[in-house]
Parts: sequence; structure tokens; C-alpha cells
Amino acid sequence: MASLADFKNGLCLEFHNDIYTITEFQHVKPGKGPAFVRTKLKSLRSGKVLDKTFNAGEKITTARVEKRGHQFLYSDEMGYHFMDTENFEQIRIDEKLIERSNLLKEGQLVDIMVHEETETPLAVELPPFVELMITYTEPGIKGDTATNAQKSATLETGATVMVPLFVEQDIMIKVDTRDGSYSERVK
Repeated sequence: MASLADFKNGLCLEFHNDIYTITEFQHVKPGKGPAFVRTKLKSLRSGKVLDKTFNAGEKITTARVEKRGHQFLYSDEMGYHFMDTENFEQIRIDEKLIERSNLLKEGQLVDIMVHEETETPLAVELPPFVELMITYTEPGIKGDTATNAQKSATLETGATVMVPLFVEQDIMIKVDTRDGSYSERVK
């Protein structure tokens, strides 16, 4: 059990027979009436986002979730296959549990969130940034840099991101996995 003072981003809660993680929260103390907390909760099983307001003094049940390091091996029609970096056991994960699965590259290290009591995988967390090679992009036009224009680029994983005009084919770039956007060129 936890109180509203324990709320923080990433905290996992058991709520309505599901496990949710807090993505946003805001403590509100109105001039009249008791304090409360507005939250955005994301289901780790289905991925749906829920807006929920908790009143002051309300107790919540926290879920015991553990992050375990895994290495991405490959994907096939059965799902995505990962290997535990400690005991080398392999597990298969459904694509719906992986946000931005198109940025996964073979050999990449990820964290898999596992419910401790049932030992079921809940979600796969990619690192904040991944380095990927551009396999195809149109050539940039010389002198067309006055605007913040962008062009489409296909990455080695098959994902498509928008990049600045000066970025060319066969260059490694850093991609933000939280929103799937171009971050910078890798030196």
C-alpha cells in the first residue's frame, strides 16, 4: 500500500484488475476542499491510457515490478525473441508489449518489466536513444538550408524517420525511442 505522497513517474499500480504505470501526475491543492492528484495511467498489458483523479488520503496498491536486462535476438511470425543477460534463458514477447518495435536492432540491450508475483512480462523498454544506419534517403539539395526542411530516411531496421536535408545515406544517426524522432548524427 502507498499514499498519494509516494506518486512518481514510473510507479506501477494495481488498479481495476490491471497493472498501470504513472506517466504524468499533478498534485492539486485547491483553496477550498481537500487536495487531490490528477494522473495519467498507462496499462502495461493493453497500452491504453486512463485519466484518473485520486483524493487525499486514498490508499493505492503498488505492483511489484522488476526490470530485467535482456538482449534482442530476432523476430519471426511467433513474436520477438530475447535472451536474459544473467541466466541466458530465452523468452518470446508479443509485439503489442513493445513500443516502437521498429527501432529494435539485433543484439540491442533492453529492459523487460516483469510482474514479480506472476513472472509475466509486462512491457519492453528500449534505451532512450539508439544508433542506426540510414539505408536510403534522397540526396539533399545544395543551398537549401535556409529553412528547417526535412526529408524521409529509411533505417536499417526498416523504420522511417524525418531527418534534416544535410543527412545522407550510409550515415549513423541517433534516434530518440520515446517519440521516434531524429536526434543527431553519430560521430
